[in-house]
Amino acid sequence: MIQDYLKAGYPTLCILTQEPHRAEQAVVCEGWRFTAWDCIQGIRELPGQKVIDEVRDPMNAIAWLNGYRDTILIAHNLHLFLDSPEVIQGIQNGITRWKATGCALVMISPVIQMRPEIEKYFHVVDLPLPDAEQLFGLQVELGKSVNVKPNRKAARAAKGLTEFETETAFALSLIRKGYFSTKIISETKAQMIRKTGLMEFWPPAKIQDVGGLGNLKKFIENRSRAFLPDNENLPRPKGILLVGVAGTGKSLSCKAAASILGWPLIRLDIGGLKNSLVGESERRMRQATQVIDAFGECVVWCDEVEKSFAGTKSSGETDAGTTASMFGHFLTWMNETTNSVLIMATANSISQLPPEFMRAGRFDAIFFVDLPTTSERVEIIKIMNRKYNANIPLSYADKLNGYTGAEIEQLAKDSLFDGLEAAYDALVPLSRTMREDIQALRDWAKTRARLANTMEEEPEESRKIRAMKS
Repeated sequence: MIQDYLKAGYPTLCILTQEPHRAEQAVVCEGWRFTAWDCIQGIRELPGQKVIDEVRDPMNAIAWLNGYRDTILIAHNLHLFLDSPEVIQGIQNGITRWKATGCALVMISPVIQMRPEIEKYFHVVDLPLPDAEQLFGLQVELGKSVNVKPNRKAARAAKGLTEFETETAFALSLIRKGYFSTKIISETKAQMIRKTGLMEFWPPAKIQDVGGLGNLKKFIENRSRAFLPDNENLPRPKGILLVGVAGTGKSLSCKAAASILGWPLIRLDIGGLKNSLVGESERRMRQATQVIDAFGECVVWCDEVEKSFAGTKSSGETDAGTTASMFGHFLTWMNETTNSVLIMATANSISQLPPEFMRAGRFDAIFFVDLPTTSERVEIIKIMNRKYNANIPLSYADKLNGYTGAEIEQLAKDSLFDGLEAAYDALVPLSRTMREDIQALRDWAKTRARLANTMEEEPEESRKIRAMKS
């Protein structure tokens, strides 16, 4: 691609990359003399590192190019000097000369940061990150030196890392495990998320810690086959929305989905991306989705999305359209991304979500998470007894009818201090305090959502609510 631009006589190019050394190697091609400049070493001949001129001033480096023909000057971090009027004038003066002499100034930068006086002269080119085959090649080369077999799964897990980051991650894996470990690569890859400050890296939950919700578990397990290497023909799910009563395990299910798929879990707090500076919220949203795409295979957990996107229609009156703009980008990204990413979103109140978010095809499935059934409460009691070393009898499953999983967990914790009976008497379930809201949510879900629970029969609490309303 670079060769085509040079043949076409482009006098200035900007290569966007976080890998300046790799960019040097990628740019060099036949037909031109290639040189590189930085403010410490001066001008070097490429390939190789021989310094041919110790000029360190950027303006003098640009002027140096004026004295040659068919020469390419690769300028590292030149964007840091673009506030200088002399540098800007030097580029403007050199444009026609370089075009006539077959020369070009190639600026290598991690960001697009140009002054309006020169931005029209530069053609921006993205240097893609190493693909799966290149990463596997690095692994093979490193493995040969220590007689370790390569691991294609670990190479795929490194997708989204730079060549330098990949080499260090592979080396760390060899030091800690003695082989190329997918887990170590994922842990190293988590630095991508931490360094942005926009998202959080969370440990997945064990599927054994999720009581009930058999329909939801089965759905995710069945769709996970689409992400296997030999099943490219199967349509890959993009998103699942969980709607239901607070405390019924929606967030825990999102964490467990990462365990089912064997992927890292990233928590995206959309509300936390908002910033008071004009345009900054939208930029942070774009940056977050770009990092997720670069990260590769992952589950993205968006908790309580109704709080982040509520009122998008009226946001122009309240926040200059910031929320609506962020919402629009998020929906477009969900539709258009081709990466192996599964969005797991939760909502407690469906009425606050904009209609565009709920339209057909936006999510692969919308699940309603109801209060746990009797058999599900038995499962939850077993989990809480094991987790907290509590002693709730399984017969309490009938007594806890109408209680959410979170409330049963609180009962297990309180029973360790107050005793089981006292803890039970003190706990008032949401099914009593928010009876009308829960029934309205159930009525909505009857024809609009799949049921996450494996229903044995109509829940007793539901029958009680209906009886009282009638």
